[in-house]
Amino acid sequence: MSAPSIVWFRDDLRVADNPALHEAAQRGEPVVCLYILDDASSGLRPLGGAARWWLHHSLESLGSSLRDIGLELTLRRGAAADVIDSVVADAGAGAVFWNRRYGEAERTVDAGIKAALRAAGVEARSSQASLMFEPWTVLTGQGAPYRVFTPFYRSCLAQPEPRHPLPVDDDVTAFTGVAGDDLADWNLLPTTPDWAGGLREAWTPGEKTALERLRAFLADELSSYVAEQDLPAQDATSGLSPYLRWGEISPFQVWHETRSFVASLDRRTSEGARAADGASAFLRQLVWREFSYHLLFHWPQITHSNMRPAFDDFPWAEPTDVVMEAWQMGRTGIPLVDAGMRELWQTGIMHNRVRMVVASFLVKNLRIDWREGERWFWDTLVDADPAANAVNWQWVAGSGVDAAPYFRVFNPELQASKFDPHREYIRRFVPDIDAETYPPPLVDLKESRKAALDAYASISKDRALGEPGGSGD
Repeated sequence: MSAPSIVWFRDDLRVADNPALHEAAQRGEPVVCLYILDDASSGLRPLGGAARWWLHHSLESLGSSLRDIGLELTLRRGAAADVIDSVVADAGAGAVFWNRRYGEAERTVDAGIKAALRAAGVEARSSQASLMFEPWTVLTGQGAPYRVFTPFYRSCLAQPEPRHPLPVDDDVTAFTGVAGDDLADWNLLPTTPDWAGGLREAWTPGEKTALERLRAFLADELSSYVAEQDLPAQDATSGLSPYLRWGEISPFQVWHETRSFVASLDRRTSEGARAADGASAFLRQLVWREFSYHLLFHWPQITHSNMRPAFDDFPWAEPTDVVMEAWQMGRTGIPLVDAGMRELWQTGIMHNRVRMVVASFLVKNLRIDWREGERWFWDTLVDADPAANAVNWQWVAGSGVDAAPYFRVFNPELQASKFDPHREYIRRFVPDIDAETYPPPLVDLKESRKAALDAYASISKDRALGEPGGSGD
């Protein structure tokens, strides 16, 4: 038997449109499909609880998809460099293929592994799979990365069309001589207590469901997307964010499925025209995801440091346990904030409009450092994305490169009146809103807004407009 190939799965838990798997299949040798739970490499951020729940079920789904095409998923736990070295030796592998990651710690791990493999005479190659536009390909006229979304978006639209999705390779042979772990032994699921009932009710992880969700969204919701995407009581969004985060569907698939659907529309009808407008708005959100990863690539400190150095001097309030628990558990006495935080705890997700409201309330009305909120979202979101989570928190805080002005404070009461006028969303997640046990407001919205603006006025405006790259915690 010829030397097998290893396909190292990471944030690309799918069989369709998987360039690493495709390249291994083209090599014509038996294949080892490997997933490593890397909780030992330096600098890698441990997964949050909701993410671990999703990963467990996503790996189950991936294993099933691989078996359908005659392959097996091998699970190993440990530092990626050590595991790769071990599996290469066990299999006598001649090549290792993977799809690229863009965080600094991940790139450092991957570069070290690639260098070691090549030095040992093993072919090592990475592919583009998670982003339609690589971070080094979309630059300003001066060769610098973009720091503002709109010109970045226009530049992406001016690029060559993203490649079409790759087919599933079913003419491939499994190499079965490598032992792996039992997924149950990884203890990714919560047990004492089992808090994941709401996640199980809300989600079915996996590649098949991802494609079904996309197609249902295009057929049923696209024409109302522009009008209803900001209404949390409506089921008007795609619900694809966790599937994209885990790579159960690729942005290339989303892009081309959407473009193909739009091409089939009769835009002379009002329904067709609205769907075409919805597609443009939807794909713009897909490009925002790309923008977040470009920022992460060029400014990796964005996950933990203020991108605007002035915010290193901001007088944040001390986050007491009482206040943080009230925000986390949706007991602030501010109905829209509480609805969002309870939705998050129950389902592992939160409507995007409400995410901005609850983040603004924490950062501005409570004046608590955005990093506290980012950490809570990292632990509770099923779509906890290493780029988008930090970028969006910094956007709300005003400390990011493409920041909304700090003085734009989302008023939860006005937001509820505008986007949940009949309080359907609020009553769905805060059924006790009229009960005597519902708490009074944690802060006065008007007074706390003024205190936040006074605090903002105390920091240096020159530094606020300085170059990105804060000093960190």
